[in-house]
Amino acid sequence: MTSLYPWRMTQTPRIPAVPEKVSLDGLEDKWVVLWAERGTYAFDRTRERAEVYSVDTPPPTVSGSLHVGHVFSYTHTDTVARYQRMRGKAVFYPMGWDDNGLPTERRVQNFYGVRCDPSLPYDPHFQPPEKPGKNQIPVSRRTFIELCERLTEIDEKAFEEMWRRVGLSVDWNHLYSTIGARARTASQRAFLRNLARGEAYLSEAPTLWDVTFRTAVAQAELENRDHPGAFHRLAFQGPDGPVHVETTRPELLPACVALVAHPDDERYRGLFGRTVRTPLFGVEVPVLAHRLADPEKGSGAVMVCTFGDTTDVVWWRELNLPIRAVVGRDGRLAAEPPADVPAGPYAELAGKTLHTARERITAMLRESGELEGDPRPVVRPVSFYEKGSKPLEIVTTRQWYLRNGGRDEALRERFLERGRQIAWHPAYMRSRYENWVEGLNGDWLISRQRFFGVPIPVWYPLDEAGEPRYDHPIVPDEGELPVDPSSDAPAGYTEEQRGRPGGFTGDPDILDTWATSSLTPQIAGGWEHDTDLFSRVFPYDLRPQAHDIIRTWLFSTVVRAELESGSLPWTNAALSGWILDPDRKKMSKSVGNVVTPMGLLREYGSDAVRYWAANGRPGTDTAFDTGQIKVGRRLALKILNASKFVLGLEGPAADDALEPLDRAMLTELRGVAAEATAAFDSYDYTRALERVERFFWQFCDDYLELVKQRAYGQGPGSEAARAALRAALDVMLRLFAPFLPYVTEEVWSWWREGSVHRAPWPAPEELPFTGDPRVLAATADALRQIRKAKSAARTSMRAEAARVALRGTEAPFAARAEADLRAAGVITDLVVEPGDEPFEVEVTLAEIPSQTS
Repeated sequence: MTSLYPWRMTQTPRIPAVPEKVSLDGLEDKWVVLWAERGTYAFDRTRERAEVYSVDTPPPTVSGSLHVGHVFSYTHTDTVARYQRMRGKAVFYPMGWDDNGLPTERRVQNFYGVRCDPSLPYDPHFQPPEKPGKNQIPVSRRTFIELCERLTEIDEKAFEEMWRRVGLSVDWNHLYSTIGARARTASQRAFLRNLARGEAYLSEAPTLWDVTFRTAVAQAELENRDHPGAFHRLAFQGPDGPVHVETTRPELLPACVALVAHPDDERYRGLFGRTVRTPLFGVEVPVLAHRLADPEKGSGAVMVCTFGDTTDVVWWRELNLPIRAVVGRDGRLAAEPPADVPAGPYAELAGKTLHTARERITAMLRESGELEGDPRPVVRPVSFYEKGSKPLEIVTTRQWYLRNGGRDEALRERFLERGRQIAWHPAYMRSRYENWVEGLNGDWLISRQRFFGVPIPVWYPLDEAGEPRYDHPIVPDEGELPVDPSSDAPAGYTEEQRGRPGGFTGDPDILDTWATSSLTPQIAGGWEHDTDLFSRVFPYDLRPQAHDIIRTWLFSTVVRAELESGSLPWTNAALSGWILDPDRKKMSKSVGNVVTPMGLLREYGSDAVRYWAANGRPGTDTAFDTGQIKVGRRLALKILNASKFVLGLEGPAADDALEPLDRAMLTELRGVAAEATAAFDSYDYTRALERVERFFWQFCDDYLELVKQRAYGQGPGSEAARAALRAALDVMLRLFAPFLPYVTEEVWSWWREGSVHRAPWPAPEELPFTGDPRVLAATADALRQIRKAKSAARTSMRAEAARVALRGTEAPFAARAEADLRAAGVITDLVVEPGDEPFEVEVTLAEIPSQTS
């Protein structure tokens, strides 16, 4: 007796223990516990870097619940991790929670009915109301952060439970959170080093501002949305008569600092260098030339305000214009006008919201006769914060920036070159990265005016008048990290000196959540904390993520790794698409069209949901489809039942005398394994699944039916049939394991030691047989045609076929499996007539006229 399993020659064979009744129900509850107890997915940190495959896992935002889109993309990563583990790699597959930032704050505000007021003192006895009212209760910053931590801890437990049920093969011993001490330390350390090298800097400048959340916003967080408005035609008073301007922002008229027109616009050549007076306020402003003015738009002349949009910022900077700021951080017009703007007309607008101010100034312009005609409605793209509901304003603020190539061509080229060195899956995603980098118009704004996040580790000395010295920041030693300048005093000062002349003040801001998330390779890998671990995992092998955050998470991670270590953070980037609802719209919590996964996982089983997810091709948006989930459940059930049949066959199994049909099947399976391997090596998990699944159904529908009688028996070839069936099952279980971890592990446990997920990926040398796959294809075709004839005659499949004639090119191949075909088709007389014509099977049933199919 020989063995079909050369990789198991050292193991003692086990007699299969097949349960009487098989079911998918309960597999998750069983194996989640056993995998955890046995450490099935534990990372072996004794392995050298060349033997490690490390994954920079996306830390999901802990702000409520996961949706089916998360299951979709994280399953893609998990199939790759499982494949690499079976290829013999020590897989470093950590999990993190992204629990700082605005989404968490919003959830805490709504859940507990509170809002943060940093001016309030800390109340250690505060308890949120059991039933939050409409009006949120103001609480101190420390209390608010404690409530954030309390709620995220609850959410994280629910997230972990669901990820375990999905079957993610992460090592939960390497869990981190972006607000944890280790992450805060890493984030602050990286910032301090950026500051020391001159890559981080403080600047007071026009800033994109969200008036709802009252925080600065970076370019990467912008989202253009169509927004209704109206063009107002205003008459400025020029030296030779009225000069008309069309604007959608008449409420910014007191902030007007110039008019601009294109230098080639003949209508304004005589006005360039002269001044005009603004409507209502009568402030003199210059008329200047600039190439960005569009002669075809409106009147060709544009009102420059500080600031209405990003083009205003360009004009202000390049034309050296003054600032007349009127919009406050709360989205209202300032209580007092700019110094050279008359207070009389402005009093009508002071303190009003932008919407109300727009209505009032329109009425005032109409009354003064300086509004020509009625406002003309228009819908135009307007910049929003991606999480906001109101258009962004531009407010002059003091913010921290990190150099990202937006204002430095040489640095920009370094990041473009790094992008070329990444292996992109799919490859066309690289163009999205390059388009983003090439379109940067400023450095990365990394400070936020929020509360729950990583504090900027900086204090400022106060002069004798109590004013901060922003040009002399005080920074902590790295050994003191993490610090919170709002509650910790810098070295050499006492808390009593906070806010007093000659004392200090802490920077009140936090780092942008991306400024911490951009360090996930460093945080998870133990940078400067566990140098041994870091040396074994960095640079990582894979960054998996959604394609829509290439501009934020992917690019920012490249920036941090290049600035800190002069290297890429990983070598491969695998991009998943979005999940679309039945109307082909992206699933989003904000839109309210998401599907939560736990119900699906319980109803259909995790393997079925994973099957649907794995059918979503890399980088491609995929529609949510319960129909495909049902197909996945049917596949998992078929694996159980087919395995029960194969392992339930009694008698010895040996490959001493494999029949041609056995060799044909095993040879084709060897090719399938090679194709699946090539697909996985190219990060095309969908192609791997498709090929394996197709073979499995062919195996069940064709080969298994053809050899069933031989496998049941004790005659010639019966041991070979059982050996071939078990060999194929052994290989197929391992090929399916990355996709359907529960059902494959269950079947594996019936007859194998250890876990299928620690078994080696099928290699060609495991199936060293020479056979012709055409034997299986032709014989299976012949059996189908015989059964079709019986079905047409409405007879049993076990009815006798008195005579079957095989004709044409494929007849000799089917003839090589004559014994199996006779048994499966219940054939009395089999005739083989080779020829050049297409394959044909003539079937004569007992006592039934001949039929040709």
